[in-house]
Amino acid sequence: MSNSEKTGPISVILDAIRAKRERKTGTLKEIAELEASLLADIDAFDLDAAERRARREYLANSGAGMTDPTLVFPEIAPARPATKPAEPQPPKTKPVAPTVDVKPKIGSSLLDQLRHRAEIRQREIHSELAERSSINEAIDQALKHLFFYLHELVQQLNIIKPEIPRDYPLIEQFELNQLNWQEGFADYRTQSQSAGALVELVTFSYHLNGGTTLHIERDGPSVDRFRAMIFDFGLPFTYKEFKNERSYVERAEFDIRSDVSVSARWRADFSKGVISLETRNLERLGSALYSVRPQAVDQALLDDFGRLVLGQPNRFRELAKR
Repeated sequence: MSNSEKTGPISVILDAIRAKRERKTGTLKEIAELEASLLADIDAFDLDAAERRARREYLANSGAGMTDPTLVFPEIAPARPATKPAEPQPPKTKPVAPTVDVKPKIGSSLLDQLRHRAEIRQREIHSELAERSSINEAIDQALKHLFFYLHELVQQLNIIKPEIPRDYPLIEQFELNQLNWQEGFADYRTQSQSAGALVELVTFSYHLNGGTTLHIERDGPSVDRFRAMIFDFGLPFTYKEFKNERSYVERAEFDIRSDVSVSARWRADFSKGVISLETRNLERLGSALYSVRPQAVDQALLDDFGRLVLGQPNRFRELAKR
């Protein structure tokens, strides 16, 4: 401790005591006030702080430790609560409201541009999936409606077994006619459960018979072509070949029964959002293909399809194009 710190407050006390003894002060009241003030200063005097301050001055003056007085280290005083030093305040600027750009700025980073494109693509995919799901459900409902109608139709026709007033021209003057309903069948097929279990196919088939047989003769190269044609139509037949000495088929005789198998396959085309109708021997011998929107499968179209099956006047082609 330095002499200045030791003699400062102590000399004041000694002078006060000496003054009290010598009665140099004015009145007893002033002496009492002075004594109280001195006692308060004594109580407030921090001896430990004075010792630390004296030690720093000694080290600075003696050259030990840090000689630069500007290099001052913080004191560690666990007995006293530490106070957080005031942080420098940044210069006040006018607040700017944040802006949201719909399109990426020209100077934005590559990741920002890709992120923006990815968000747009995700919205497009979500919209496409929602639209596709709606179309698929419409196809599923249309095929279900179709199956219930066809199932009821074949049940009634299997009992009635009506005559179908339709002629099936074959070649030249030959045709299959005076056919009667024999038996029909309707069925359906669905997707797997993992694919959604939607109806993807409705099949409708029936068998017509006329009870007669056509006897047709063909010569030379036309034999093979005619045999391939009636085979493609699915017509039951037998034939007899006549060959010459060189085993070349000169002619053949065909016996074709008036027995026609008809089918209609309503297939879901989910990728195009339509129902594809594939028919065989329905209106004529051979195959035909129709494309039907699911919204067009209503009661009017189903009734006209039934009239088409029965050989009655109908507007099925017109309604299928809606």
